[in-house]
Amino acid sequence: MTEHTAAVVTVSDRVSAGTAEDRSGPTAAAKLESAGFTVIECTVVPDGVESVAGALTHLVGTVDLVVTTGGTGLTPRDLTPEGTLSVLEREAPGFAEAMRAATFGKNPHGMLSRGVSGTIGSTLVINLPGSVRGVEESLDVVLPALSHGIELLVNASSDHNA
Repeated sequence: MTEHTAAVVTVSDRVSAGTAEDRSGPTAAAKLESAGFTVIECTVVPDGVESVAGALTHLVGTVDLVVTTGGTGLTPRDLTPEGTLSVLEREAPGFAEAMRAATFGKNPHGMLSRGVSGTIGSTLVINLPGSVRGVEESLDVVLPALSHGIELLVNASSDHNA
């Protein structure tokens, strides 16, 4: 796999306020690193459309991949998909669809995830659930396609356009 760069954005009011420990962000970073990604930034922002959009906009062009953790559920403050959609240029729904589909039969709460995925410039963005288990299961599903997707996005040579 070609070495790619990544960033992890944890979206949580409680973690950003220091009242809870970030467990999903470090899990995502470790899993990406074990898959060959160089994680160059991990950050925490509070829930909200503007905070998510701002974090993503800040990272565009500095990394190949941004994964967010948290804020994808049904509570009123779970606004990560809305923040992400506000800055996405193109959706890439297959990643989110595959993550949800993979949980069927394993975790009935997986279908509550509203995470989205897509591109901003040459950066791929994928929303992950906020639980450690959700991060692990979701990354297991999408990791096999990430390198090829990123290569296509940045117009690098790949077997697809050979």
